[in-house]
Amino acid sequence: MVEQIPLDLPENPKLAGNITHFARALRRAGLPIGPGRVIDAIRAVEAAGFTEKRDFYWALHACFVNRPEHRRVFAQLFRLYWRDPRYLEHMMAAMLPAIRGVQEDRPAQAAEKRAAEALLDGAEAPQTEEQEGAEETLVEVDASFTMSGKERLKTLDFEQMSLAEMAEAKRMLARLTLPIKPLPSRRAKAAPYGRIDAARSLRAALRKGGEMHQLSYKVPRPRHPNLVVLCDISGSMSQYSRVVLHFLHAVSNAKGAGWAKVHAFTFGTRLTNITRHLATRDVDAALAAAGAEAQDWEGGTCIGTCLSAFNRDWSRRVMGQGAVVLLITDGLDRDAPEELARQMQRIQLTARRLIWLNPLLRWDGFAPKAAGIRAMLPHVDSFRAGHSIASLEELAAVISRADDVGEKTRLMAALEPHPS
Repeated sequence: MVEQIPLDLPENPKLAGNITHFARALRRAGLPIGPGRVIDAIRAVEAAGFTEKRDFYWALHACFVNRPEHRRVFAQLFRLYWRDPRYLEHMMAAMLPAIRGVQEDRPAQAAEKRAAEALLDGAEAPQTEEQEGAEETLVEVDASFTMSGKERLKTLDFEQMSLAEMAEAKRMLARLTLPIKPLPSRRAKAAPYGRIDAARSLRAALRKGGEMHQLSYKVPRPRHPNLVVLCDISGSMSQYSRVVLHFLHAVSNAKGAGWAKVHAFTFGTRLTNITRHLATRDVDAALAAAGAEAQDWEGGTCIGTCLSAFNRDWSRRVMGQGAVVLLITDGLDRDAPEELARQMQRIQLTARRLIWLNPLLRWDGFAPKAAGIRAMLPHVDSFRAGHSIASLEELAAVISRADDVGEKTRLMAALEPHPS
């Protein structure tokens, strides 16, 4: 007989009130929860019972979660809210690193700060009779910063941002540009100086009886390259991908940035073209439509298979005119390294530049130990971090430089066998 695990509820629980407060926290964390779902959750718990924690978890999960990207926030909120009767202390402990603006011994886990903030911000937990009669206690928190808020936010990891920090980061990214210098083409245009345009000069002379009074000149007509983005949306990359796609939406809708067109693809276990969704002016509607079409959010990763599909179905359509390719992934792949290296080589030979943004590069001790990273690294032109606003600003500053290699040289040295 399987032993049932008792569920720890807050002291003197009012179950309906606690579920309602839990639903408010989920809504504040971004889940679309209305009164109907709260009523369904209370009825589901009443029908399923709550003597076993696993049954209680999945009963609420079935009522409140309908998108893959919401699972992580739900799991963090559930753990923090229902684990311990003194859940507010857990919430405050999780929030203190964000409030102080310093690095603690244990960094917040994915979605933990957003979950903590959702419980603390503007919502009071259901009170017991003892709490209702207790006097109000004033808690003072030292919110001093060693640097300005914006400068700190620029260097903060996307995965560790709270709800308010993420909202401000998206506003900053909406104003960030990714300019590219135009490329000279074989076609020419008239100019007051440059190379002599023999054809125009002769035509002008024929109109005047064959006498050449003035020479005509021409310069190469500039052309704008395409930007092709391949964005990993697997479970380990989900939060970074959402922020980067928010940034790419601003890039694709910016005027005068120098790009002929921005083509965007997402991949996890399959390749999805979301280019047309980024053309939508409203960023929330654009990303919602892109998320609805890409059904493999927060799934597994098959980079080699997805790059093979891109080379087979899309490369000739979008890679013309010297396209620049941004590959956004952590390189943790389940496919064969040989196939992954072959597909990466095909993209590098077709593209003008292949730039790899990897959020794992934020760690000082990062080394190319994973087989996927070792297979991909030799076939990129530049290898850079992509975990913060500052890293995207650095990308914007160097994307037009043909000599920029980022961290590739240092990491390639680590791949070479050392003499014994």
